[in-house]
Amino acid sequence: MAARRVRPVRVLVDMDGVLADFEGGLLRGFRRRFPGEPHVALEERRGFLAREQYRALRPDLADKVASVYEAPGFFLDLEPIPGALEAMQEMNNMQDTEVFICSSPLLNYEHCVGEKYRWVENHLGPQFVERIILTRDKTVVLGDLLIDDKDTIRGQEETPSWEHILFTCCHNQHLALPPTRRRLLSWSDNWREIIESKRGARTVDSR
Repeated sequence: MAARRVRPVRVLVDMDGVLADFEGGLLRGFRRRFPGEPHVALEERRGFLAREQYRALRPDLADKVASVYEAPGFFLDLEPIPGALEAMQEMNNMQDTEVFICSSPLLNYEHCVGEKYRWVENHLGPQFVERIILTRDKTVVLGDLLIDDKDTIRGQEETPSWEHILFTCCHNQHLALPPTRRRLLSWSDNWREIIESKRGARTVDSR
């Protein structure tokens, strides 16, 4: 009879809004670049796409806010989310755990792709550069958990392999989740318990 061994828990961690403070950087960049224009305060953010909320505020503001996050240096200069770097290092050292950074690049990717790699190397080190997955469709990536601030994630796979853990960000904190969904309020929340809850049912043949 073939021996069985436990398969590691694979954790996919989003980047913007989970590891890097996209929203804070966007607001600071917008106010610095367009000081006379109206802006959306963080506590007033609603909806994943900032561009659409700015469009509703005034149509021409959509392109202006997009010009901030599409500019060179924007992604590279984002501040880490409090506790994120420490959590990633601890997670990476946990027994029977695999952690990958799973991020969606902008369609206008001229600057963001390279800057995401450099941000990870600068803040987490070269070992995490090898664990970056950039994709516009996260549903096709295999994992047990996806920690992401986007409230609804759709793609080619109707039933992805991972459980989506909603990471609280200014644009989603007002959302009420159904009882079947789980949320992380911050990196001070119970992410370790969530990982442990996925253990036990994953075995593979060692043949």
